[in-house]
Order: sequence, then C-alpha cells, then structure tokens
Amino acid sequence: MARKRKPLPLLENITIEAVAAEGKCITRVDDQVIFVPFCVPGDVVDLQVVKKKHKYCEAKVVRFIKKSYVRQEPMCEHFGICGGCKWQNLPYEEQIKAKQKQVEDQLTRIGKIELPEFRPIMGSVKTQEYRNKIEFGCSNKRWFTSEELAQLPQKEDDTVTSLKERHAQNAIGFHITGAFDKIYPIKKCWLMDDLCNEIRNFVFEYADSHNYTFYDLREQHGLLRDMMIRNSNTGEWMLVFQFHYDEEGDEQRALELMQQVADKFPQITSLMYVDNQKGNDTINDLELSLFKGNDHIFELMEDLKFKVGPKSFYQTNTEQAYHLYCVAREFANLTGNELVYDLYTGTGTIANFVAHKAKKVIGIEYVPEAIEDAKVNSQVNNIENTLFYAGDMKDILTNEFIAQHGRPDVIITDPPRAGMHPYVVNVIRNAAPNRIVYVSCNPATQARDLQLMDDHYKVAAVQPVDMFPHTPHVENVVLLEKRSDAEIKQKKKERREREKAIAEAKAAKEAEKLALEAAKAEDLTAEEIAAKAKDLSAEELAAKAKDLSAEELAAKK
Repeated sequence: MARKRKPLPLLENITIEAVAAEGKCITRVDDQVIFVPFCVPGDVVDLQVVKKKHKYCEAKVVRFIKKSYVRQEPMCEHFGICGGCKWQNLPYEEQIKAKQKQVEDQLTRIGKIELPEFRPIMGSVKTQEYRNKIEFGCSNKRWFTSEELAQLPQKEDDTVTSLKERHAQNAIGFHITGAFDKIYPIKKCWLMDDLCNEIRNFVFEYADSHNYTFYDLREQHGLLRDMMIRNSNTGEWMLVFQFHYDEEGDEQRALELMQQVADKFPQITSLMYVDNQKGNDTINDLELSLFKGNDHIFELMEDLKFKVGPKSFYQTNTEQAYHLYCVAREFANLTGNELVYDLYTGTGTIANFVAHKAKKVIGIEYVPEAIEDAKVNSQVNNIENTLFYAGDMKDILTNEFIAQHGRPDVIITDPPRAGMHPYVVNVIRNAAPNRIVYVSCNPATQARDLQLMDDHYKVAAVQPVDMFPHTPHVENVVLLEKRSDAEIKQKKKERREREKAIAEAKAAKEAEKLALEAAKAEDLTAEEIAAKAKDLSAEELAAKAKDLSAEELAAKK
C-alpha cells in the first residue's frame, strides 16, 4: 500500500524578497528558501508549496495581498501560461539590474577568480518585436487552462465528455513547460513583427477549417507539425513548414496550404518545407524543398551582408547583435596584423565582421550548412582573408590543426549554452593567444571555463549585454589577457598549494573520524576521548580501531 503523502503547506502573508534564476523570485520562511514564479520583489502573497526539497521549496501564488510598487502590467494576454517572457511584469530597468547582478554573482561564485570592475549592462535597443526568428509547434492536443476547462460544455446528463467531443484541440503556439506534447495556442506574440502573428493565425484557421490533421507528438502522426518564421532588417521573410506525411494525398494538401500562404502573404520571400518522419523536430540532417523564392534571406550589419538559411544560426536580436559584436571587436583590439580564430562561428558573422581589421580569420562551426553560408558571406562581401571549417570543435581544433594553420594571436569564442569542452579549453591554453574574447549566452558555464583558464589568463574586462528582454537570459563578453611567464608560474604554484591544502584538510577530517571511531570502540567517555586524543595521533587511534599492533602500525607508516 502506498504511503499517504503529507499535504504541502499553505504559507500566508509572505513578502517576495528578490529576483532569482530562471525568471523566478525568491523569499525565505523559517530559513527555508522558496522559489516562486510570476511575481516581483515587494509582492505580498499567499503561497502554496508545490514541491519540497531538503534545502529549498517551490511554490505558486494563490492570492495577491498587496502588489509591489515596481510591478507593471504584462503586455501579453498569454503571460504566465506559455512559459516565455517571464519578466513582463517587471519594468525593463529592473530586468537589466537583475541581469547585471546575475552575471556578477555567477562569475564570482562559480568562477572564484580575480575580476575587474564590471561595465554597466548594455540594454536592448528594442524591448518589443525584437526577435528575427520564432518556431511554433502544431499539435492536436492543445493546453487548456483551468478557467477554460471550467467553461467547456458538458453532456445533457451532466457527465463530462472527452475534450475531443467538447472542443477542438488543434493548436499552433508554444510548448507548455512540463507538458511536452501539449501546445498552448497563441493569438498575439509580442516578440516579433506583427506579420508573424498574421501568418500563424492564417495557417491555423485555414488548416483547421479544411480538416488538416495536426501532429500528435506521442503517437507520431498528423500532417501539420511545425513552422519556423524568420525575418531580417532587409525586409525579407522566411517561412519553413515541417510536415509529417501519413496518408495518400498529404503532400498535395501540404502544397495547397503553402500556395494559400504564398498568395496571402507576398512579403514572404523564402517559402520552404520538409517531410520530417523523425522522432524529433530538428532539421539540420534533413533536405529541405523550396516552394517559392530563395532558400535564404539576408541580414545587414554596417556595410556587410550576411546570408541566413533555414539551418543557419544568427543572433535572434539583430539590432542588439550589432552592439554585441562591436564589443567583441573592441575587446579583440585588432591592428591588421593578427591571426584570429573564431570558434563556434555560425554563419561567420563575427569572423567577417572583424576580418577587415585582421590579417587572417579562421572560423570553425559544427553545422556544415552554416559554414557554407559563412563562405558565401565572405564572397558576397569581397572578403578574401577568411577560412572556414565544419565539424565538432574538439575534433577540428587540435594541436595539429594549430601547428598547420599557425598560432592565433587572438581567439574569439562564442560557444553554445553548455560552454566549451574541457579538451577545447586545454587546446586554447596550449595555443597561447595573447587575447581571448569569450562571448557567452550562459555566464554560469562561462565562469566555469574562465576558472579552467585562470592559470594562464586574467580577466581584463567584462561587458554584459541584454539580448532577450523580458526573459532571464543574458549575454556576457569577457576579455582575457595572457599572463606573463612569472604570473603563470606563480598561479600554478598557488593552485598546487590550494589543492594540497584541500587534500590535507580532507585527510585530516577522515583521520579525525577514524580516531573518534577508535576511541568509541574502547567505550571511552567524551573526556577520556579528548585525553586519549592528546596522547595518540589520529593514525594511531585509527590503527587501534583496526586492531593493528605497534609494529604493524610502524610498517603501515
């Protein structure tokens, strides 16, 4: 018989203290840390604990007693449901303060390295309609809020029917956190130009009214699976459909839908599609088909043009990306004579952006299609001093690769959220560039990597940059400068001493534990244990616990 769980407590009249990680806020009750979503510092609330751990709790707001003076009304009607834009209720000035503190805390707490004074965070130029890319899931299982469920009709005998009988479940929108197979339908998203909403709503209305099947993630069937929309500062739009052909005639239905979209929205300059039969919705390993226009769009940055394809990575906040790359270029401090390595180069945006100030730039990226775009970007912009390689970073960037192409004077690295592989960090240290510019979308993993390089490099500058308003995510750019040989030697010595001290402390703690066990085995009182400890070393006490003779103990030593 299952053990009956103790009901989780209701906490009344609680004041929210501060902003925490992942868009949540934090408060404390009886020295217990509690994380709460969708509130702001200064809110006075009643909380229902939903998860209790040894060191912390998670709770949800069940009643607002008093709302904070810093609170603002969210602009989006879907706030608190879709899972995105978790800070819409927090004024933007407060958001960037929290992000600045997040970077400082993570680099200090995780990195545990010497840091300079941080530069003030660069706020985003735009806080609405700033994204150039959004993906929407299509599902035959939409998410219903508790209020929506309560309003659904029932049978005449007052028994609740299935949702399928009561209401259509088809939806296009965002996945709900904690319900991977359910989609919440979005009417208006504020992250992208409103044309994005018009396209998505039209696709839903047409597909739903013409009895198109929507994808079932659990059962792996349904025609309409996913749609990705991209735009650019050149005014171009890209739409990529993912279909899942199940039945005869599905491809024809897909083509008819795309023709309707093409006729309705002439602004779309690149309309593409793919039949995705895989278990996941990634498309990097699939061949896409072109329905209308070009298989790419272009972004502009200063006097450069960047080709962006459906598989290409490009910073999702175009205007702010320019300021981010300006910081990276400033930190690189190029004179025209440097060999630069651009790691995780994507479509070669940074590589081409700095190429005119470098002797040569070598870019490395995992996605082959992105590298092809990077090469095209160099050609389009008449840049002849770049080389690009595709493959896993730890497989491409080796000591042999550096021996072949030359030791870099400057390395610019912009890894994914997981940070850099330890092997890559080690190769970078061995390459010994004069400067490293580390662009990160996750200061926590950045801090970890900085610690790994601390023996050889010191942090000379830190510049946080907000790329994603209304979310807890933040970019951070760090300049690392190579230490002198004497400094490296001293740092290594300090590290060895630290490691030795930690090892000795650990050994001493273990010896103390064994000594206590030995004394207890003799049924000694606390006073006798203390007296015994003065006469015998920890090793001797430990030996006695193991019934070792003096001769055996000496031999063991």
